[in-house]
Amino acid sequence: MFRTYTHPSCLRHDTGPGHPERADRLKVLLNLCDEMKLETTPAREAEMEELLRVHPQKYIDAVQDAVPDRGQAYLDADTAMSPGSWDAAVHAAGAVCQAVDDVLAGKCARAFCAVRPPGHHAFPDRPEGFCIFANVSIGALHALQKVKRIAVADFDVHHGNGTDFIARKHAGFFFASTHQSPLYPGTGLPEEDIAGRVVNRPLPANAGTAEFRAAWINILKHMDAFKPELIFISAGFDGHRDDPLAQINLTEDDYAWITGELTKLADRHCGGKVISALEGGYDLTALKNSVAAHLKAMASS
Repeated sequence: MFRTYTHPSCLRHDTGPGHPERADRLKVLLNLCDEMKLETTPAREAEMEELLRVHPQKYIDAVQDAVPDRGQAYLDADTAMSPGSWDAAVHAAGAVCQAVDDVLAGKCARAFCAVRPPGHHAFPDRPEGFCIFANVSIGALHALQKVKRIAVADFDVHHGNGTDFIARKHAGFFFASTHQSPLYPGTGLPEEDIAGRVVNRPLPANAGTAEFRAAWINILKHMDAFKPELIFISAGFDGHRDDPLAQINLTEDDYAWITGELTKLADRHCGGKVISALEGGYDLTALKNSVAAHLKAMASS
């Protein structure tokens, strides 16, 4: 069984005119869910205990205090807050935790969290790269209260530096990423890997299907050896050839392929349990088509 989680508050995170991480991204995905006849489950808020597994109270309080009465306030050069951003951020993190609860309880085997703001650049004590709370890491540490080994596969075109940082602190947390390099945030070098647990495979500008799939075939061997009990996907679609923020030439077929490979691995090790959460993807047509391929692969395999 497949479930999609979202919340209306995620549309009210207003990043201001011209910002690439805008509410229209989520609107096209909610329309897609309607077209695909996928019922959406209302996400709950993350509980304070869940946030505190990743973020210190001082940071959580600072985020809440930064919410403006009107317009935008910036937590850093890229990460905007509006009057609706706190509710969006706690529902984005809460969606992943709720998906963990439901998947581990057997209510569904696979889940997609259609939420924003994204999370894979967020560090415990600071925002970064459009990200406020570390959604997938929060869900991962929530899952590690119940299982011993989780894996995060991040195919966003930008390195998930926040998730990488958090994964290194927890022995049961496997993290793997493909990402364009050099490109923001400038991290994710393979020489900094932790054998069998943190695997980074950077791709040069203008890389495409062959390079992407070869990198993931290598990563999947490491993930297979780790034998995760639950797999998370940081699902960024900004590696698409039409995306304006990078120079990688992926297509919808590549996202269907990697999703299928990850679900096969999940079938081998964890009863098919996979939780995906939206990260990047900024061309609306490419985003919609890529997510459609991703969801079809999640739901059918």
